Amino acid sequence: MAKSKSAAGAAGAAKGDDALSRREMAVARSLDTARARAENRVQQFLDAAVELMDEDPNRDFTVQEVVDRSGQSLRSFYQYFDGKYELLLALFEESVRATVAALRSSIDAALPAGDAAARLRTFVIEYHAMCRPSRSGRARPTPGMSRFAQQLLTEHPKEAAVAFRPLVELTRGLLDDAAAAGAIRDDLDRELLAGVLLQAIMFNSFATIISGKATAIAAADADPEVMWGLFFQGMER
Repeated sequence: MAKSKSAAGAAGAAKGDDALSRREMAVARSLDTARARAENRVQQFLDAAVELMDEDPNRDFTVQEVVDRSGQSLRSFYQYFDGKYELLLALFEESVRATVAALRSSIDAALPAGDAAARLRTFVIEYHAMCRPSRSGRARPTPGMSRFAQQLLTEHPKEAAVAFRPLVELTRGLLDDAAAAGAIRDDLDRELLAGVLLQAIMFNSFATIISGKATAIAAADADPEVMWGLFFQGMER
């Protein structure tokens, strides 16, 4: 009889565990649905902002324009963003992550992992090209995003550090590999060097866009090989 009660208790416990796990799965499905809905709404706001910047890169858009373009409500916008600054920050973070993914893909497709110096050079050349205005005067990124990036760097350095972190980590990794391969000096602070290298590449683009002279400057005006030579070989004889 005792054995029967014990078996019944074990069965009941198993049933309880099963019921609990099903309950958790039901809650998880509900949360997943809510999360997917939220992600879709946020993406619609981001896509709307990108469309507005693409249509007129030199004009600042308003929150209301983003709301109207997204087909959602102003109330919904403020459920996800405190305002235009936070929306721009989200756009910028996505832009940095997309840039890093594109750079990694380009470097990996062109060069083997063991060719550290060539991989670092390819990064400099490719990122330089991404930051330069196009031949048609169309900037990548748009002037609005470039101005925001400059504002972020000068007025909100902590947020800028977070936003740029994926790009800094990519650069630092390439520098580490080059140092390990003996292609560059190994006694340098490579975290600092990564920041200096990125600043040098980006500033050229920011300066021309912010000054309003981007349309008069062709992409070929600045030779990335000159920048690469300066960093890789220095100025010593």
